[in-house]
Amino acid sequence: MAEEFDGREYSEEEEGEESQVPEDEYIDLKTHNLINPNLCGNLEDLQDGFARVRLVTSDEMVVDKKGLVHTGFVFGAANYAAMAAVNKPNVVLGVARCNFLAPLKVEDEVVFEATAHQTTTRKRNVMVVGKLSDVKVFEGEFAAVVLEKHVLSLQLMTD
Repeated sequence: MAEEFDGREYSEEEEGEESQVPEDEYIDLKTHNLINPNLCGNLEDLQDGFARVRLVTSDEMVVDKKGLVHTGFVFGAANYAAMAAVNKPNVVLGVARCNFLAPLKVEDEVVFEATAHQTTTRKRNVMVVGKLSDVKVFEGEFAAVVLEKHVLSLQLMTD
């Protein structure tokens, strides 16, 4: 059953078939296939339990006249790297502990490397480091959960 989201047709059966990474070089991306790479970065490397995402900051991310980039975009790229490192169709973020170590400006290129731990359990800890050249600008620990169904398909209590 196909649904439309953000002007694109999407079906749950096709999830994981569209990878931003060339098929002949890396494993297939099974999650976050409709993410906007202009806002959350480009997936450059994907291996079992590891992902690398490159974020090039842009004018859309700026919060002031000096060109300071909002940390929400930094977090988005780090989270994308973490979810890709887990690489399960129904992975969701539970908890994140992050340190923003340096400010970013327009046209900075930050490379996020994510390493997943406990790769066979439902709960996964993922360490993410973001670097601008050789300078660490971000570090975080993400607690992800692999669900049996899509999170929006679950019957959640809403009291």
